Amino acid sequence: MTKKALVLLAEGFEEVEAITPIDYLRRAGVEVTIAAIGKSKTVKGSRGMELNSDAFLADLLRKGTASSFDALVLPGGSLGAENLAASKEAGDLLKEEAAKGKLICAICASPVVVLAPLGMLKGKKFTCNPGVEKEVQDAVLSHDRVVTDGNIITSRAAGTAGNFAAAIIAELVNRAEAEKLAKSVMLI
Repeated sequence: MTKKALVLLAEGFEEVEAITPIDYLRRAGVEVTIAAIGKSKTVKGSRGMELNSDAFLADLLRKGTASSFDALVLPGGSLGAENLAASKEAGDLLKEEAAKGKLICAICASPVVVLAPLGMLKGKKFTCNPGVEKEVQDAVLSHDRVVTDGNIITSRAAGTAGNFAAAIIAELVNRAEAEKLAKSVMLI
């Protein structure tokens, strides 16, 4: 059965942290849907690039299809993470899907800005963009490029986006597929 991932995009997202996982997951055969948080399907990134989404998160929730994904992926970027955190719909979905054991994947500022306030890092080992971790309590900070703890995958920044995507593939598909992808794109 084909695995499915939902990438949540909010205005100000970090382009590399969104596009790399989308690309690598699709190369690994994962069905990726890009969902916009906000009023436009075209979402502007932190460096001015615009990415067209497949759907609005609000529409997926209304149709009841938002819970059909095996993983939720949260790009970072300071403004993007803040806008994700400001979305009650995104927060509710993240909590519901995490409680079901679905894979929750966040990079850069998103582990701290989005997941921590929802209580999703409590007791977990995590990593994030250097400098923002000061706000997290009741979790164990790692300086690894990517950290997987249970159903939570976190990563540091744009330079670790490939490693982040490979870790998601390892959990969603299998480790062999992640290694195959990593070799094909010269990640390893």
